[in-house]
Amino acid sequence: MRYVTLVALISALGGFLMGFDASVISGVVRFVETEFALTRLQVGWTVSSLAFSATLAMMVAGPLSDRIGRRPLLQIAALLFLVSAIASALAASFATLVAARMLGGLGVGAALIIAPMYISELAPAAIRGRLVSFNQLNIVIGISAAFLSNYLILTLGQSAASWVGALGLDVATWRWMLGIEALPALIYLAALLAVPESPRWLLMRNRESEARSILERIGGEKAAALEIESIRNSVRSEVLGPPTSWRDLLAPSLRWVLLIGLSVAILQQITGINAVFFYAPMIFELSGVGTNAAFMQAVLLGLVNLAFTVLALMLIDRLGRKPLLLAGLAGIAVCMFTLAYGFGSATYTLEARAATNISAEIDHSRLAEVVDRTFASDVAFREALVDAVGDEVYSQFKNELTSAAIEVNATLIMFAMLGFVASFAVSIGPVMWVLFSELFPNRVRAMAISIVGVVNSTVAFLVTLVFPWELATIGNAATFAIYGGFATVGFLGLMQLLPETKGRSLEELEVFLARG
Repeated sequence: MRYVTLVALISALGGFLMGFDASVISGVVRFVETEFALTRLQVGWTVSSLAFSATLAMMVAGPLSDRIGRRPLLQIAALLFLVSAIASALAASFATLVAARMLGGLGVGAALIIAPMYISELAPAAIRGRLVSFNQLNIVIGISAAFLSNYLILTLGQSAASWVGALGLDVATWRWMLGIEALPALIYLAALLAVPESPRWLLMRNRESEARSILERIGGEKAAALEIESIRNSVRSEVLGPPTSWRDLLAPSLRWVLLIGLSVAILQQITGINAVFFYAPMIFELSGVGTNAAFMQAVLLGLVNLAFTVLALMLIDRLGRKPLLLAGLAGIAVCMFTLAYGFGSATYTLEARAATNISAEIDHSRLAEVVDRTFASDVAFREALVDAVGDEVYSQFKNELTSAAIEVNATLIMFAMLGFVASFAVSIGPVMWVLFSELFPNRVRAMAISIVGVVNSTVAFLVTLVFPWELATIGNAATFAIYGGFATVGFLGLMQLLPETKGRSLEELEVFLARG
C-alpha cells in the first residue's frame, strides 16, 4: 500500500502543476490588463488560452499514451510546465504571454487525462477511488498554493526592503507570480523517474514479466496472478475483436456510458468553477473589498477547497460516487443562487465625499455626472462611469470606484463563494475523474477519456473566455444565476442516469456497464 500510494502521489503531482498553472493567472490578470491595455475579451483570452491548448492536447493524449506509454507522456507534460513557467515570466507582450500560457496548456491537457488513467490502472479496486482522487487533491493543493503565492508576492512587492527592489518584486510582481512555477515543475520532472509504467499498458504490449513484477510489488504474488489473468482476458477479447476506432464509442453497448461521461464532463465546468477560481480576486473586489483583502479571501477559498477535497477522499469509497455527486450539485445550485441574490440586491452610490478620495489621476470634474446618483445594478453603474470618464480610465480604476460606491452584503458574498467551492470540492471535482477512470472498458478507455476530457476542457475554455464579457454585459447577478440553473438541471439529470461504481474492479464494471 505504501508503494502504490507513493507512486500515485508522484504521478498526481501533474495535478498540482495543473491547479497552480490555471489559478496563478487570477492574480496576474489585473496587472497585465493594465500593462498591455487589454480589452475584456483579451483578458478572457489571457485566462482561457491555457484551457484552449489543453483541449487540443486532450484530443491526442489518450491515443498517444497507448502508443508510447503513460509514464513518458507524463514526463513530456512536466517538461512543458517547466518551459511554460519560464517563458510566461519573460513575456514581453500580450501575444508572447498567451503563447507561453498555451504551451503550459499542452502539459495541462496531457497530465489531466493521463494521470488519473495511470493511477486507476495501477490501483487495487478497494482503494482506487481514493488514489485516483489524489489527482484532484493535488489540483486543489496547486490552486491553494497559487493563491497563497500570489498573495505573498503581492505583499512582499509592497515592502520597502532593499532586496525586494533588487529582485524586482515591486515592478515585476506578475512575472514572479508566473515564474515561481518552474520550481515544482522541475521537482515533478525528476520524481517521475521513480515511477513504473502502467501494468495494464505493459500487458497490452505483451510485456508480462515487467507487469507481473509491478503487480507483485503492489499486491503480492497471488493478487498479481489474479489481476494478470483478468487483464489478459480483457486484452485477449480486444485482440480477437476488430481494431478500436473513434466510432466504437457509438456502439449500442457504450452509448449509455458515453452519455454519462459527457454529461458529467459538461456539468463540472458549466456550473462556473473555473470562473470562480481563475477570477477569484476580481469577484471579491466586485463586492467592494480592497485588492489585498481580495487576494487574502482567495487564499481562504483555496484552503476551503483543499479541506473539502480531503473530506471527499475520506468518503468516496465509503458513501460512493453518486451520493457525493448529488449532494454537491445541490449545494452548488444553492450557493450560486445566493451569489445571484447578493449581487442583485446591491446598490451603487458614489457620494461626493467619497469621490474626493478617488485617485488624483482621474479628472474629478468628469465624475460629477455620476456623483450622488444611485444605481440599482452593476451594469448601469459601469455604463455611467464609462460614459463619464472613458473605458480606459474606468478599466484602470474600476476596483477603486466600485469599492467607493457599492452597498452590498459582502459577508453573504464571501460565504456563498466558500460554500460553492466546498460543494464542488466534495463532489464533482474529484468524483468526475474517478468516474472517467471507471466507466469505460479497457479497449477504449484512453480514447474515451480523451473525448470527454476534450469536452470538459472546451466548456472550461468557453466559460473562462466569456466570464469578463458576461459580467460587463448582463451583470454579476444574472451570470451567477445562470450557473445555478445549470447545476439544478444537472442534479435532476444525473439522479436518473448515474449508476454506482464503487468497490468493483474495472473488468467487472466493463461487463456491468455494457448492459446499459
